[in-house]
Amino acid sequence: MDAPMISLGYTRRPEAEMTAAAETFLAELRRRRTVRDFSPDPVPRQIVALALRAAGTAPSGANLQPWHFVAVSDPAVKRRIRAAAEAEEREFYGHRAPAEWREVLAPLGTGPEKPFLETAPWLIAIFAVNAYDTPDGRRRQTYYPKESVGIATGFLIAALHAAGLVTLTHTPSPMAFLNDILGRPTTEKPFLLLVVGYPAAGAQVPAITKKSLEEIATWV
Repeated sequence: MDAPMISLGYTRRPEAEMTAAAETFLAELRRRRTVRDFSPDPVPRQIVALALRAAGTAPSGANLQPWHFVAVSDPAVKRRIRAAAEAEEREFYGHRAPAEWREVLAPLGTGPEKPFLETAPWLIAIFAVNAYDTPDGRRRQTYYPKESVGIATGFLIAALHAAGLVTLTHTPSPMAFLNDILGRPTTEKPFLLLVVGYPAAGAQVPAITKKSLEEIATWV
């Protein structure tokens, strides 16, 4: 049976107003930077909840919304996540990371130690839901879970930035320890660990640039 349809509720805006809105949004996102030095100051749960609701508005394959977010503020759980993540990172940096990869990372000052996983007030573990159980007990797969969760994660990062917070995308590999620590089923695969909070006083970021429009886009 076809889903019921409702009005889009769209109002076309003048082009000058659209351009101004696009410029404002671009300027705001240009201020966004990945931060590794976090303040321990608490962030209200409501702000994180609103950002998660924004992430949940993202488009997804067949509208199955194949994502699950676990927001962690418990110090003991954060400590367990840090210990497991650093164990994987030490293995990666010590044995699995190719020399070229370590060379690329060197200017950014990254290494196996991840104190921000305990310092920041929130960690958001993002999972891709690869299958789900229907009310009648059947297991069904989701469609394009990785792509859908990637879009939702972008929404989440933008929402947190708009609220005045900073973030760090952390991807220790492998991340199966997140299923164990956070009690998530094997039908969910860890996608990314997002570190969220305020920057530490005097926090600094690398002096990097982004590619120009000509480098990232082609007009046909």
